[in-house]
Order: sequence, then structure tokens, then C-alpha cells
Amino acid sequence: MKSATGLTGSGSRDWILQRISAVVLAVYALVVVGFFLFNDVNYDTWRSFMMSLPMKLFSLVVILSLVFHAWVGMWTVFTDYVKSSGLRLVLQAAVIIAVLVYLFWGVMIFW
Repeated sequence: MKSATGLTGSGSRDWILQRISAVVLAVYALVVVGFFLFNDVNYDTWRSFMMSLPMKLFSLVVILSLVFHAWVGMWTVFTDYVKSSGLRLVLQAAVIIAVLVYLFWGVMIFW
């Protein structure tokens, strides 16, 4: 049965998507930490690093991964712990609005 509110319609695929997105987020964190550890960081070096095409693309992938990760996680929490379907719908709508705002905001920052 396909879920009306799940991301992929399959718990297994949602689980795999969340794990892949977690790896992407972890790699991004390591890249940023590595940049700080191995560079004399000032505004110009930070800006040139973050505004380079590879980092802009990687940042876009990270923003999308964060959206997927947050949605799957919150959907799981809401379906497991919020028994009232009306309240669950309101909470899910709030999360959808929040992650869309963060998605558009993140894209505006990098592009």
C-alpha cells in the first residue's frame, strides 16, 4: 500500500534514503571542518571556497539531502507518536512549509 504522506511510499526506501542523506551530510561536515583545519581562513578564502562551482553543487545536494532527511525523520516520529490524525496533519503541514522555506532559502544563498 502506498502511503499518502511518506516520501517514497515504502518504509525500506525511506530508510535507505535517510541513511544516504545522513552520509551526504556527514561528508559535507567533514569537508567544511577539513577546510578550516587546513587553511588560513578569512572572508575571501571562505567565500571563494563556498562560491566555487563544486561547493555550490555539493551544497545544493546537501540542502536537498537535509530536506529529505528531515521529512523522513519527522514523518516517522509523527506517525509513530502522534495518534490524532488532525494534529498529525497540522504538524506535517508545518514541517513541509518549514523544509520548503529552508530549501528555497538555501538555494537563494548559494545561487
